[in-house]
Amino acid sequence: MGKRAKQKNKYWEIKMSADSDNTADIFIYGEIVPDGWDWYESDVTAIGFKNELDSLGDLQTINLYINSPGGSVFEGIAIHNMLKRHPAKVNVYVDALAASIASVIAMAGDTIHMYKNSMLMIHNPWSVAVGNSSELRKIADDLDRIGHSSKQSYLQKAGDKLTDEKLQEMLDAETWLSADEAYGFGLCDVVLEANQMVASISDELLSRYKNVPKELKNQGKNQQKSAILAEEMAKRQQILEESKANLAYINTILGGMYS
Repeated sequence: MGKRAKQKNKYWEIKMSADSDNTADIFIYGEIVPDGWDWYESDVTAIGFKNELDSLGDLQTINLYINSPGGSVFEGIAIHNMLKRHPAKVNVYVDALAASIASVIAMAGDTIHMYKNSMLMIHNPWSVAVGNSSELRKIADDLDRIGHSSKQSYLQKAGDKLTDEKLQEMLDAETWLSADEAYGFGLCDVVLEANQMVASISDELLSRYKNVPKELKNQGKNQQKSAILAEEMAKRQQILEESKANLAYINTILGGMYS
């Protein structure tokens, strides 16, 4: 498959907050990808994240806003660890979706906020594998070790609200948690009133997951339908304006002829 054409997108951004010189607002609104695979401006790599974060100097507060379907496990773990060791207080806001490795990044927050209509999705890591039986067994063992690493992030945040056994059960089942459910398991600290943000998840990524909520499955279709409807309405409006102009022109001519 060829590289995706690079396009400008405002959704991957680190900037100084307008409220304070030592506060940064970070927006992760795209996929987490390996270095060199960041073909969209919304794609996030660990090295890109580090370089931009370092460029801001000393910070006291980081506000991290997430709407991401996840992506590369190792890149996401690296970003999580960068945030955990940063001296700033980290406030996480799940604006719509923190899925897969993006949910691990969210666990780096000192305080995790979720809107009532946002979601957290957790599952076991997976990979596409090719090889002989020995190589495939090694890949399976590697996935178990990677999964164990991710589990620690959830367990550290949840404290005594979530056991290792219950968490593993949820990971095995690919669990989509509402804000209230995440709060109950200690995976978020504050539940906020619902907002109008749309979850960031493509049809390609949807196809990878087993238990995608019905509303997210319909989201792509609804967005396409809305786009078609908007385009149709724009055409109708254009026809209406042209008709009005033509009518005004005819009235001018007729008025001139019969005045």
